[in-house]
Amino acid sequence: MEKRRRFGKKQIRIGVLNALLCAMVLAGTVGLVWLSGLLDAQKAATRWQGESEREFNQLSCFIPSEKLISLEDVYAFRYAMLDKFHSAALDVDNNDTLFVDAWSTSGKAVASTSLGTGDVSITAVGGEYFTFHPIRLLSGSYLTEEDLMKDRVLLDEDVAWLLFGGTDLTGLELRINNVPFLVGGVVRREQDFASRKAYQDGMGLFMSYDAYKELQPEAGINCYELVMAEPVKGFSVNFAREKFPIGDGVILENTGRFSAGRLLGLLKQFGTRSMQDRSIRYPYWENAARCVEDWSMLLLLMTILAAILPALCLILWLIRRLRRGRDKLSEDLLPCWKDKAEEAIRVRQRRRWEKKHGYPSD
Repeated sequence: MEKRRRFGKKQIRIGVLNALLCAMVLAGTVGLVWLSGLLDAQKAATRWQGESEREFNQLSCFIPSEKLISLEDVYAFRYAMLDKFHSAALDVDNNDTLFVDAWSTSGKAVASTSLGTGDVSITAVGGEYFTFHPIRLLSGSYLTEEDLMKDRVLLDEDVAWLLFGGTDLTGLELRINNVPFLVGGVVRREQDFASRKAYQDGMGLFMSYDAYKELQPEAGINCYELVMAEPVKGFSVNFAREKFPIGDGVILENTGRFSAGRLLGLLKQFGTRSMQDRSIRYPYWENAARCVEDWSMLLLLMTILAAILPALCLILWLIRRLRRGRDKLSEDLLPCWKDKAEEAIRVRQRRRWEKKHGYPSD
């Protein structure tokens, strides 16, 4: 009887180590999936696509502070998109489903009511900003491009409590730089660890870009966001690089930015990625995304390193199994099959001889 193989201490230690490393790989994979879905601002293309079979790509354009763009630049880019859709034989009768965009800039102001006054950070928005940034509403409604009146503002919780002492404030009046506005709603800012760390502007509110231009005529757009139909790979980003007035700014693809391939590409920039040679002030949601990218790169690297030893052990085990199978095949099975084949041949030859010489068959 074949003796049962006993494992030595070395084999047991290697087995335990491989089990721990496999657990680390599993935990790292789960962590990467969790991080990739953490930021709603990076998933606008998926939300916009919905159940449509058409592919979409999300882009962010960050403009240098010395060359901020205007609404006229945005509208010119929109018209160029429509021409591109037409030349690409896309359905120009449904332009509203082929793209959605938003623009924004930031600033400071003084907000006041009869109950309180304070310095606030302003995010001036246009287009469908809250399609890209579905911040949680505590009351009221979002600002949209279809709003006829531009005097509605959204307060975050801190401003709402400072100026009114509550959050159910829709329709109440406040003054911003001594100009009257109405509260359109109250929002709660993102609560994920990256956004909380990235947002450093204190109390804030959202208002329409048109209204902000009335307060600050010299204001310009420093961030443009776009979800655009992607009939072929690279269609949207190549078009944006060709037609958008980016200057020395940056155009980023948000879609798929946390995929393994993109993260491995960023590893090549380790040590130089944080070096900034452009006068671009990234908004907090982009800084949050970069924070998540950094953690994802670190987690991916650790996951790959943890997978090396188990993968090597698995390869060696498979090689040994194949060798044993080959030896068993050559030493046991092949001779057996050969003997059976030779016996079958002899039986057939014997039967043919008996039939030829008139012997009765069995």
